[in-house]
Amino acid sequence: MGKSYVVTYVLWGFGGLFGFHHIYLGRDSHALLWMVTLGGFGMGWVLEFWKIPSYVMKANRKQEDLSQSHRQKPSMSIISFFAQIIVGIYFGIVAIIGLSSLNTFYFIMLPLAVGLGIHLVASISEETSDLRKTLTAAGITSLIFYERPIAILPVSIVASIISQKNRRIKTPSVHDNFSVRAYRLGLAYLAFYMPLAYLAIHNTVLTAAYIKDIASVILDLFTSFLFFPYTVWKTFTSGYGFFQEWEKIIKLFNSLQGETAEIAYKTLGLEDGATMEEISKMYKELVKLWHPDHNPDHSEEAEKRFIEIQTAYKMLKKLKKSAEL
Repeated sequence: MGKSYVVTYVLWGFGGLFGFHHIYLGRDSHALLWMVTLGGFGMGWVLEFWKIPSYVMKANRKQEDLSQSHRQKPSMSIISFFAQIIVGIYFGIVAIIGLSSLNTFYFIMLPLAVGLGIHLVASISEETSDLRKTLTAAGITSLIFYERPIAILPVSIVASIISQKNRRIKTPSVHDNFSVRAYRLGLAYLAFYMPLAYLAIHNTVLTAAYIKDIASVILDLFTSFLFFPYTVWKTFTSGYGFFQEWEKIIKLFNSLQGETAEIAYKTLGLEDGATMEEISKMYKELVKLWHPDHNPDHSEEAEKRFIEIQTAYKMLKKLKKSAEL
């Protein structure tokens, strides 16, 4: 029996954010993607309003049509490529939130999470990609950027490129019944959210510090790009002209940075303007004092202080290094 346009639109309207219409049409990969991203962060769900007729036509297409086209290699899709990068980063962040404390995180967990997210996007329609090559690319890139907060970005980009280069049409197969499909989707949904459940039980403080590091790196990249015109103008015009308004923005960012540095100095128990030698000395003393292994009776407080001390030290070290350039 063919799929109905009316039923599809009704399911899109009342359960589209969770992929109900895709489940109805047999698009399980697309349904799973919508389940874990709430309809492609809402935007994908809205844009689908105009795509539903083509989805229904494809669902009603006979298997013979698929068998005639399965040997054709699809061309690279820019939209799909950027969607893969975004979802790869999203899956990577979820892994960071729940699993970043594991010793195997950069070896296994991060490339596995990013690679699976990218492959899920590659498989949402009649196309798919080579999962093994995608995971291999993610794993190698993750090792290159080992323990760097920004690692999820290059891992997602490289793995998405490899996935795009290995796109192909899915081989036609017999569809399983609804109960089997629902069981698989349920397992995949639980697997995705297990890291978040693990976070709620175990490593909240550590994850917060890691996310803060990622936000700091992204902010640095953004400000470098934002202030590039100002830097060029300052170099060649000695500070005259239209870009004088940028100086107000620069002063604002510097003031925010100064407030952050003040907090970091207080965390380490130092006066503003302490030397790098004084910072390093105090850091070593505080790390020994607040190491969780040395404070078994109040380990939660010690872990929180330990991470705050590490974050403050990294921040001040970075500021001192920037001031020397």
